[in-house]
Amino acid sequence: MTPRSASGASPQGGRPQRTGEAGSAASAPSLLIHPSAIVDEGAQLGAGCRVWHFAHISAGARIGRGCSFGQGVYVGNDVTIGDNVKVQNNVSVYDAVTLEDDVFCGPSMVFTNVHNPRSAVVRKGEYRRTVVKRGATLGANCTIVCGSTVGEHAFVGAGAVVSSNVPAYALMVGVPARRIGWMSRHGERLDLPSSGHAEATCPATGERYALDGESLTLLG
Repeated sequence: MTPRSASGASPQGGRPQRTGEAGSAASAPSLLIHPSAIVDEGAQLGAGCRVWHFAHISAGARIGRGCSFGQGVYVGNDVTIGDNVKVQNNVSVYDAVTLEDDVFCGPSMVFTNVHNPRSAVVRKGEYRRTVVKRGATLGANCTIVCGSTVGEHAFVGAGAVVSSNVPAYALMVGVPARRIGWMSRHGERLDLPSSGHAEATCPATGERYALDGESLTLLG
């Protein structure tokens, strides 16, 4: 099947929309939605978004410009997504998740929203919010346990399990995830200890960073 751009037609009868006609999506002429995808009426997607095979965007989702949603992606109702976010294949962005601008979600990574789920106990009123700050990378098959905040430009390695807040620029690996270093905005590992006091330069951009204890800041 060939992807089609949004036609600008009005939604009809509250049915799921498959061609980019849902809600305010009609006002985004460069929106592209694959015919196999479902974008529910009322969903808001900014210009330049791409929704690929068998993805489902729920009615309450609020999505910025230039985002990409890979095959099999699900986006819940109580979800806010910024600009230029890339969600790779087979990721479910459940209710109570916020992704800020420029976030990358690797293939098959996992979000949760209930801390202690039981099939026999209804806990929809107990969702814990998860926030992924601007520029952060969530590697393939990693898990972000609900209630966590992932800092700006942090880098969570493939398969890691994050169950607490992650500092900005931190490089996190393992189960449970632990900080083993620091990453630049460009995605380069910085020559710094895990904690202490030091400065380093991004080898790709020349940007300077300063480590103060267990926090990293961009200089200038």
